[in-house]
Amino acid sequence: MSEERSYDSPPGMLALFARAGVGLVPGASKLPFIGGGRGKEIPSLTLRLSDLSIDRDKLTAYSRVCGFQLSDILPATYPHILAFPLHLSLMTDTSFPFPAIGLVHISNQITQRRPIRADETLALRVWATKLEPHPRGKKFSIRTEASVGDEVVWEEVSTNLRRGGEGGPAPGERERQRQAEELPAAATWRLPGDLGRRYGSVSGDINPIHMHSLSARLFGFPSAIAHGMWTKARCLAALANRLPEAFTVEASFRRPILLPATVEFAEAWAEDGTARFAVRDAKKGTPHLDGSLKPQA
Repeated sequence: MSEERSYDSPPGMLALFARAGVGLVPGASKLPFIGGGRGKEIPSLTLRLSDLSIDRDKLTAYSRVCGFQLSDILPATYPHILAFPLHLSLMTDTSFPFPAIGLVHISNQITQRRPIRADETLALRVWATKLEPHPRGKKFSIRTEASVGDEVVWEEVSTNLRRGGEGGPAPGERERQRQAEELPAAATWRLPGDLGRRYGSVSGDINPIHMHSLSARLFGFPSAIAHGMWTKARCLAALANRLPEAFTVEASFRRPILLPATVEFAEAWAEDGTARFAVRDAKKGTPHLDGSLKPQA
């Protein structure tokens, strides 16, 4: 049975991450009001947030961290930031089948139907898809729609992996990686060790794997890692001068970027306005992200 839940303002991120962290404690999911790990399937739950205005100071801070030029038009990745509290609320709901911390963000697809002005008021709708098999476990997606009035102006499919196997690559993954390796380098980016904290402060995503090497080690990483959505945003900032008004941009997150790091950005454009892009280690060529962009009519 489906359920809808509406919010008058975004849920608090500190409380949500505290809830997510407690959910990692063995047996904690049995306690009242602790989210994640209690259900068996993805809940049929839709979260809504209406009358959302853009905070210009927060938008400016986000743009600077991600490399966007300051503008009255939202970066295509910015509605993800607005919707992320709803994403985390969904994943920390008591009916969710596993803890939010520990999931692996493997891909993200955004469709911008038209530019969104910073003075427009948005409504957000968020829900999750059913679990599907994956070579390395099970996956699900969080779907998001952003509307202005009755017009859907932006959509997102953010796919997460619940690890539970050591299978081979997903279908087509090796071919995409090969194509990404062939793209010509366009720029070199030097990423500071505090990038995760800087992006976390403007995005609200304070997952401990991004905040500090000490907290990242608790989850098996030798140092803090860059947010996948920062990497995608930085790619879009690099492509900004050639972006159409309406487009779909997809990104697959390959291997984490251990901070600090020096990475290479690569891109190639076709005559029809489509593009492929990638981020890889500047010395070893380790793939971190590969993506594609397609104009929408």
